[in-house]
Amino acid sequence: MTKRNQAAGLRVFAVANQKGGVGKTTTAINLGTALAAAGERVLVIDLDPQGNASTGLGVPEEARHVSTYDVLAGAAALEQAMTPAAIPGLFVAPSTRDLAGLEPEIAAAPNRAYFLRDAIASLRASELDRAPPDRLSYVLIDCPPSLSILTLNALAAADAALVPVQCEFFALEGIQQLKETIDFVQASLNPGLEIHGVVLTMHDGRTRLSNEVATEVRSFFGQKVYDTIIPRNVRIAEAPSHGKPLLLYDHTSAGSKAYMDLAAEMITREAATAAAAAAAKAA
Repeated sequence: MTKRNQAAGLRVFAVANQKGGVGKTTTAINLGTALAAAGERVLVIDLDPQGNASTGLGVPEEARHVSTYDVLAGAAALEQAMTPAAIPGLFVAPSTRDLAGLEPEIAAAPNRAYFLRDAIASLRASELDRAPPDRLSYVLIDCPPSLSILTLNALAAADAALVPVQCEFFALEGIQQLKETIDFVQASLNPGLEIHGVVLTMHDGRTRLSNEVATEVRSFFGQKVYDTIIPRNVRIAEAPSHGKPLLLYDHTSAGSKAYMDLAAEMITREAATAAAAAAAKAA
């Protein structure tokens, strides 16, 4: 797997879907781990008050000394919340239950949708003081399953959205709503936001339903859908209860291979995006 060119700068992705149970947290954890295993430096921002991404990356509640609540409340910088995960090059900004009470605290603030964007801007600036090999390549924001102020903060801060879609019966009902949300954020909060890719998750190739959903999602999103499909795999479900990403829990599983393939595909897309931007600038 080719490592991403550091000159391209830090890229921020919101792992988002308003529908719950589609694999957002699983994707944030395991894609982040796979990117780090490929030599990238990655920060996973846990923006869900449930804190499942923090748990899945091996950070227990008692070790979450500085959290994303502190960052969004203005009490700490994002760099202070960065906690090393078990794999070199991977960090998590952990969540605590305090995050659930943030919305009423900031409801009257005119810039309430931009708290995370401002924190990431500060992080970008501090990264420039580091040697290129020590700089972060990717930030993955694990969003809650709702269109809350937390999700809006993630989308307002992101360069692009990465959308997991579950290959199940009700998977398609939220797609139009999600597209409308992204259009709204583009129009009102973040004109540069785009859908980087759609990840098909929990796919069971033995069932007609999974294959039909995959076909419909590809017809709706076209080339935005990643070639890599995440299979329904018992190891993926087991790993979080052990406080480990899948690659550390069982690196030989089909799910581990799928997330490594997804990381490789993401890096390839990023290289193509950077090359196109460079060509447009030179023209």
